[in-house]
Amino acid sequence: MMTEKEKMLAGELYDANYNPDLIEERKVAKDLCYDFNHLRPSDTEAQQQIMRKLLGKTGNRFEIIAPFYCDYGYNIEVGENFFANHNTVILDGAKVRFGDNVFVAPNCGFYTAGHPLDAERRNQGLEYAKPITIGNDVWIGAGVHVMPGVTIGNNVVIGAGSIVVKDIPDNSVAVGNPCRIPKHIEQ
Repeated sequence: MMTEKEKMLAGELYDANYNPDLIEERKVAKDLCYDFNHLRPSDTEAQQQIMRKLLGKTGNRFEIIAPFYCDYGYNIEVGENFFANHNTVILDGAKVRFGDNVFVAPNCGFYTAGHPLDAERRNQGLEYAKPITIGNDVWIGAGVHVMPGVTIGNNVVIGAGSIVVKDIPDNSVAVGNPCRIPKHIEQ
């Protein structure tokens, strides 16, 4: 029989709200986020240490500006030259992978979690998590929200305020709610 964590990582319905193991893992991550968010902005060495402990994988060069929030941390992977501005939120019940040279503007959210449409299962605390993948050389504008299961390709710009509910192919500019592609980037 699968544990609730194994169900979560497999993208199946799992008990997110009442499972003591997952609750404890979230507490650990939330405490690390709290410590990170309360450091002096000039204490970049301590910031890096906390993020390397919290996140599943980091490049050698990355910067995340407080405040930062996540659920587990270990499901988040950031590549080289990653930058996330103030108030980034990553609900990482599934993997969230950022490639190299990804820039995230303020107030962005990446949400792997989803909930059943029927109230009975939703009220039982069940949810699912689908991975999010962000390619290389991506700029995510301010206030963007990326939904469960989305892949954003390489060399993409997502316009400010966009809600990304479907995959975005390489070399695209995408904007709006829902996010659409008005043009492609020419090399």
